[in-house]
Amino acid sequence: MKADEHMECLSIPREKETLEQLLAVWQSSVQATHHFLNGEDITELRPFVWQALKEIPLLHAICEAGGKRVGFMGVQADRLEMLFLHPQVCGRGLGTHMLAFAVKELGVRRLDVNEQNPAALKFYLSRGFRVTARSPLDSQGKPWPILHMELKQSI
Repeated sequence: MKADEHMECLSIPREKETLEQLLAVWQSSVQATHHFLNGEDITELRPFVWQALKEIPLLHAICEAGGKRVGFMGVQADRLEMLFLHPQVCGRGLGTHMLAFAVKELGVRRLDVNEQNPAALKFYLSRGFRVTARSPLDSQGKPWPILHMELKQSI
């Protein structure tokens, strides 16, 4: 599936089944990209991600033609709070498509990325974001440094 072969789901229902699908996408993505986390860390984070999925103001997903959700993003105000893709669809332009939609249609100008996730950092840098600050701890006080980024130009 390429970016032009997807079906975008703009209105995501917050039903249990939908949230479970998105949580599964999150977990597969994190296992493939967040090598600094171990299985226990991921298990510990699941309830926080579940709650965030329930509460984030804007939740958008990208689906295969059959309706299976393969990626999602959450936006609050001008901040991209989360963007995750199933590893099987990475490299096909879906992340770029979702980020461009977030910037152009939802007004996203800021985001945070784990410093220890070099692929994500490279992705955002190549799409016009720049690092503006660094926090040595994440929002839960864990020693997983966060890079705060802002859009320096339109993508």
